[in-house]
Order: sequence, then structure tokens, then C-alpha cells
Amino acid sequence: MAETGASPAAGTGRAAAEETVTAGTGEALVTETGGAPAAGTLHGLGVSPGRAAGRVCRMADPPRLPAPRPVADTARETALALRALEEVAAELSARAGRAPGSEAGAILEAQSFMAADPGLRETVEENVAAGMDAGHAVDAACGHHRRALLEAGGHFAERAADLDDIRNRAVAAVLGLPVPGVPDPGHPFVLVAGDLAPADTVNLDPATVLALVTEKGGPTSHTAILARSRGLPAVVACRGAPEIGDGTWVSVDGTAGEVVTGLAEEAAEEILRRAAAERRRLAASTGPGRTADGRAVELLLNIGSAADLGAGAQAEGVGLFRTEFLFLGRADAPGFEEQVAAYEAVLRASPGGKVVVRTLDAGTDKPLPFLDLPEEPNPALGVRGLRVGRVRQDVLDVQLDAIAEAARASGVQPWVMAPMVTTAGEAADFAARARARGVTRVGAMIEVPAAALRAGRLLRELDFLSIGTNDLSQYAFAADRQHGELADLLDPWQAGLLRLVAECGRAGRAAGKPVGVCGEAAADPLLATVLVGLGVTSLSMSAPSLAPVRERLARTSLAACETGARIALDADDPAAAREAVAGMTAAGAARR
Repeated sequence: MAETGASPAAGTGRAAAEETVTAGTGEALVTETGGAPAAGTLHGLGVSPGRAAGRVCRMADPPRLPAPRPVADTARETALALRALEEVAAELSARAGRAPGSEAGAILEAQSFMAADPGLRETVEENVAAGMDAGHAVDAACGHHRRALLEAGGHFAERAADLDDIRNRAVAAVLGLPVPGVPDPGHPFVLVAGDLAPADTVNLDPATVLALVTEKGGPTSHTAILARSRGLPAVVACRGAPEIGDGTWVSVDGTAGEVVTGLAEEAAEEILRRAAAERRRLAASTGPGRTADGRAVELLLNIGSAADLGAGAQAEGVGLFRTEFLFLGRADAPGFEEQVAAYEAVLRASPGGKVVVRTLDAGTDKPLPFLDLPEEPNPALGVRGLRVGRVRQDVLDVQLDAIAEAARASGVQPWVMAPMVTTAGEAADFAARARARGVTRVGAMIEVPAAALRAGRLLRELDFLSIGTNDLSQYAFAADRQHGELADLLDPWQAGLLRLVAECGRAGRAAGKPVGVCGEAAADPLLATVLVGLGVTSLSMSAPSLAPVRERLARTSLAACETGARIALDADDPAAAREAVAGMTAAGAARR
């Protein structure tokens, strides 16, 4: 296996304003400190690959409430509190309107609906009636609904940060204080925060914000999703983040989940120079995905709408079209014609012509009011994904009809897959419904261990499989994706997860059918080689990750991928797996 020399992380210093300084090779972080050793290394969960270095700038603390005050006029106090929530909802909706059709826009629109939720308003009114002033009424109402989200778990828990942001904005409006947000120190910086809300993350400028480090969050949090879409290295669930002081020079490895503190400025500038060279080298990487000896590996995009296709010109198609972004934050389901227009736009605009459409991935863990599903004690293990069809088959049927019509109108035949398929019977039923409408390639997401273990049987009914490593990790390790204390169990280098991927790869080879990975594990260049060695035939990711993954595959033979896969499967823990596979590649480079 060919291997270039280690390229240190990107950085910022006196020249940082002239160049964006991130690199995404996925190699081990190397920090040259010029004789000034780093003060320490903090560990978290790397959720957006790449490396960066610079001075820390911390998010301002949320607005603090003054002591409670007596309420003389409850009507006035109620109006003040509700007006603050209305202003927040309007501002979030306006921001969503400035990013139409994108993942960011959909996330912000959903958050706007949370701020305008009648249940939240009703709780505020009850709090004022009980004697609370406007600020404390908003604070208590948001706290009450936040606890409910956390108790529900799954994607509900992930939205708790959205409610924190609504609280901070509304309390600031009540008190007449500036709205909390991303700082602007006048120079490029590494942003450190307790957590980031969508309204903060969506406006981050990669030329100024070099990397993200948060104390909270998980691999599927909004911070992670939006950081990956912007190519920003990010580490979440980093326990020591609150102790990193403003102005501290740090390096951030968003692949390994490491934050090195106490760098000398000269070390950061050296990192900057090396990373700039690495970025130029990666920019020259073009063409289809191939291993060094010519084995094809399709490199595809994860998108939420046609608006996300602009930055993915070097992709070979779309590996995951998340259609739920068309449904989120709405009181009614999108109609047939609206769905046709949205799907047709993606089919016509997709690079390479291949589009893998995932049917609605929603349910009680991604609440959609119009589904009118019953409350569940454990939504993550309940009616979600394809299971929604058990109670609302009409929603899936309309969507399949719209996909089929979009295919006829565009002349592009999509690949269509269902989420949360668990049994061969479910696979057969979905395949029959899709094929009855003229869909020629039907598949399933592998997110449940039972499906991975029966991948061969599922492929008797289906044409392809696509592995969603985020959910598959959650269910395999019984670890909620939002639980910061369990972040190590969600590491995609876990051997247990890789063995499930291997089962799918083996089944795909036996059936002569493709098996892809559309979880963000595919965006880790070093891990991408391991996935290929396990039998994966396509990798789907956010656009900024394409070049690093393409370049790494191009200098790795299929035999080396398979050797790396065996090493990773036998490793005792994720860190050992990374180190062993990286060491193997370095040894291969030395022999050359």
C-alpha cells in the first residue's frame, strides 16, 4: 500500500486570514511543536473528519435570568413572553428561507415550528398564571419540554439542544439583551462551546471558523451534520471543552476525536503550511473512485434536496437522498405534485445519474404531526421508518407513486430503498409495492442487527443494500446516539459494528449485488479502505469528504484494504484498530 508522509493538521496564525486551513486525509494527527510540548490532549467523539489548528474563541454563555420579580399584570407578562417566542420563530423561519431546500433550511424550519408550538405557548401561559414573570415563565416552559424530549430518547433527545437555543433567544428578547450567537473576534478561530444550535451552526463561515469543539452532542446531532456539510473538523462529547480558555492555541482532529491544547503559535503556523499543501494536493484528486489496482468503488453524496447537489460535482451520483426533509416541520403531508417536483429536481440534477432514494424515515422518533401516531414509551424501538406503513400505508404508497412519476418525467430510474427493514418478509412486501409501480432497483437500509445477520436472505428479495452505520451502531451497542458518556461505543471502528458490515459484504459478494455504506463512517478515509476490504462497493458522504476518500483509495490496493479489514476486525478497541491499520499503511509506504 502506497502512503504519503504524515501531513499535520491545518492551523491558523498570521497567514490564516489568507487561506482556509483544514485537511481531511483521516491520517493520525501529527503535531510538531518546535520544542514546545503540548499541554495536554482531550478526547471526544470525532464527527467530522479533518484537522485544523488555531486560537480558541468560546461561545458566550446563555443569558442569565435576574431574580424573579412580582407580577402585577399577568396579561402584559403573558404578552411579553409570547411575543418573544413569536420573534424567535419568525427569525428562525427567515433564516430557513435563506437556505431553501437544504438540510440546514429544513432543520431551521423544524426548529421554528418548535418555537411556535401551541403546547409550549400553553405552558408559558400557565407559568405566568402561576405567578412567574415573562423571563422565568419562558425558561421554565422550555425546561419542562426539554425534559420530556430527553426522556423520550432517540431523535427526540437530539432536539433538546434546539429547545435550549429557543430558550436562550426568547429570554434574551424578554430581557432586551443581544441574541446569543457565534462570536466574531476579527480573526480565524476554533469555536468551543457547550453545544451548538442549528441557528448557530448554519451560519458558520469555514474561512473564519476553522473547527468545532463541543462538550455535548453526538454523531447525528445537528452540529455533526452541519459541520460535515461544511467540511469543518468537529469533535463533540469532549469533556474538557469547558476548561479550554479563550486564546488558547489548539489543534483539532475530527477523525480521531482529539483536541491538543497548549500549542505554540509557531507550531500552529507550521501546521498551517503543511495543511495548505495537503489541501492543494487533494484538490487535484478527480475522477471515479478506484483502488490503486483498479477496483471500482462508487463515491456518492448524501443529500436532503436538489439544493445540496451544488458542491458535489465530483461525485458519481447520490447514495442517500433523505426524503424526510420534505416532510419535517409541517402540519400536513406534502401532496403528490409537490413530492413529484422535489424528486424530479434531484433526478435531473444528480451528477452521474445514479440516485438512491430513501423513503420517509420518520415516525415517533422524528415526530410528524400529520401521521397521528400514538405515543410510545421507547420511540427508538417503536414505529419508525418502514414500520410507519403498519398504521399509515397510504403515506408510503403516495410517496412511491410520486417517485415513479418523477422517474417517468425525468427519464432517470432511481434506486429506491426503505429504512428500518428488519425481516425478509418486510423486504419482500416493500419490494413488491415498489416494483408494482415500475421501480427497477429496490433495496433496504441495514440499520438493525437482525437485518445484517440475515443480509443474504434479504438479498433474495432485493437488488441492493445500504448500511446506515449511525443507527446500526446505536442498536448493536444499546447506546443512545445522544449519550455523551457512551460516545466510545458509537465509534464506527468498533469491531462489533464492522463484523455486521462484513456479514453484509459477504452476502453481497455471494449474491453478486452491491452493498453500500451511507452512514458518515464512509467519510473517514482510513476507515473507507477497511469498509472496502469488508466487501462494500460504494461509499456515500457529504461533499467535502469526497476528495480525501478518493485520494486514499487511489493509493491503496484491494489486497491492502482486505488486510486492513482483518486487522480492524481482530482489534480489541477502536483506538487499537485505527493505530494498527494506520501502522500497516505506514509500513507499506516504507517498503515502497
